[in-house]
Amino acid sequence: MNLLIIGIGQSMRSDDGAGLAALRRWQQSFPDTPKRLSITIDQAELPGLDLLNLLEGFEAAILIDAVQSDAPPGTIHKLTEADLLGFSKGYQTAHGWGVAESLRLARQLGMHLPKQILLIGIEAVDFSPGINLSPSVLSALDHAAQVIEDSATIILNQLNDFG
Repeated sequence: MNLLIIGIGQSMRSDDGAGLAALRRWQQSFPDTPKRLSITIDQAELPGLDLLNLLEGFEAAILIDAVQSDAPPGTIHKLTEADLLGFSKGYQTAHGWGVAESLRLARQLGMHLPKQILLIGIEAVDFSPGINLSPSVLSALDHAAQVIEDSATIILNQLNDFG
């Protein structure tokens, strides 16, 4: 079954690079998983509407990105597409035009998206210029990598059961 995992963020804006860093940590922690489970991996610094092109042709997708809500920095969120479509209620993307806005537009236009989309959001605090993650986000990367691994396994099992 085909699953896409995308790390999203701006690597030059501190915690906004959390999605990219979490994807790298997952690849380092679980190097055999992508090959064993036939997972496609991608990175997107500023995808905007191009995110929709990246999602094309996949049955499921896991998106990893920095988010902002009232949760403590470093908190890991698992948001379904339904959660994302209501994203403005309690969460904000770190981008002007982000994941939630792109998915909302795609659904309004009737575009084909993966059956299952999961956002693993990493609560961010610092978006200043720079390449270093804040201590709270940095300390959350191992947990984020485990959440990516567990989520990929669950989603692929579900696709295999229903595919």
